[in-house]
Amino acid sequence: MGYKIWEEALAANYKTTVSWRRQLHENPEPSFEEYETRKYIANKLKSFGYEEIEEEVGGGGIVAYLRGKQEGPTIGFRADFDALKIQEATGLSFSSKNPGVMHACGHDGHTATLLSVAKVMKEYQSSLSGTVKFIFQHAEEVLPGGGKAMVDAGVLDDVDFVYGLHLRSPLEYGKVTYCSGYAMAAPDFFEIKIQGKGGHAAHPDSTVDSVVVASYVVNQLQSLISRKKDPTKSGVLTFSTLKAGDGANNVIADKAFLKGTVRTFDPEVRNMIEDKIKFMTEQICKAHDATCEVNYGRGYPALYNHETETEIIADLFKETFGEETVESTPLRMGGEDFAYFLDEKPGSFFFVNSGNEEKGIIYPHHHPKFDFDERALLLGGKCFLAIIDHYLTEKETHKVKASSAVGE
Repeated sequence: MGYKIWEEALAANYKTTVSWRRQLHENPEPSFEEYETRKYIANKLKSFGYEEIEEEVGGGGIVAYLRGKQEGPTIGFRADFDALKIQEATGLSFSSKNPGVMHACGHDGHTATLLSVAKVMKEYQSSLSGTVKFIFQHAEEVLPGGGKAMVDAGVLDDVDFVYGLHLRSPLEYGKVTYCSGYAMAAPDFFEIKIQGKGGHAAHPDSTVDSVVVASYVVNQLQSLISRKKDPTKSGVLTFSTLKAGDGANNVIADKAFLKGTVRTFDPEVRNMIEDKIKFMTEQICKAHDATCEVNYGRGYPALYNHETETEIIADLFKETFGEETVESTPLRMGGEDFAYFLDEKPGSFFFVNSGNEEKGIIYPHHHPKFDFDERALLLGGKCFLAIIDHYLTEKETHKVKASSAVGE
């Protein structure tokens, strides 16, 4: 008894899994406000026969244990379940019933997938040598994120390895992808307020033009990426907002406001850019007789997939699904708070492509028309089953030595 029979049971549960996803999609709740969603998940787990369930972990997470009959490692699987404050425009028959809130990142799919795995595996609990810890996480989308709170609450204290998946639209359905080492960036955010001295546009000599000062700041801070950062290491600095004045073309604005984001992987690069943004902005403003206030906020850490665990699942997925289905993917500049889990325990975060051009599923994550090919629910579930089969069944060929340290 093992993967093959589990896979058949998962396939038999597919239509039900889709119905769960659509129920979640119709009733989205934003980060830190997922009250009904939490009840829904907990009630499903109880209906499957789970008794060892922990709720409000880290303020809103849910955990369920599936303990095998024999001793063995504990594998953690994580799915997030929060939605975004976006007005849905998909036109789906199961569109959001909550105005201004939608599942625009696939978290409804992540949760439905893991619920399906939990339901199927409950029937085969006695065949396992070890434990599966199902981790349903709140508030992935909004800082400080539910992941950190759950880790701080000890959710991984009894876990040996931890894995998570993310659906990826609009990349065409049919591929499972992985990235060893750094895979997703640390997303930081900054705001800069510049105070100059306003006046008449005909007399600039009697003013301190905040627009000119802000322009120098934008221009010079770009040199942090091109001239201060090690060119072998990745980094992005983007200004998203520049506001000044009230629209009058004969008035020099006394205030300017800048906003943007920094994306890095290497901690030293991250520290350097934060320090230099503050120092250079202050010096540029001082040189132009302006003052400034710089607020820099750190987002999630960079997500690091442990090499050994990533190699294990890459080989495992190729063996299970075929070489043509599994690919390595480049690192990405998006952020993800599963990074906190991987800072704590070895594991990996992989991706299941879920776009479908023929069906019009072509929109990126966080778009009002975002959707995904629901077949990805089944493929993602099979990935989790393959991992369970590897770690928690007695197969000598699967006893690959795993890394013992975070960061390898």
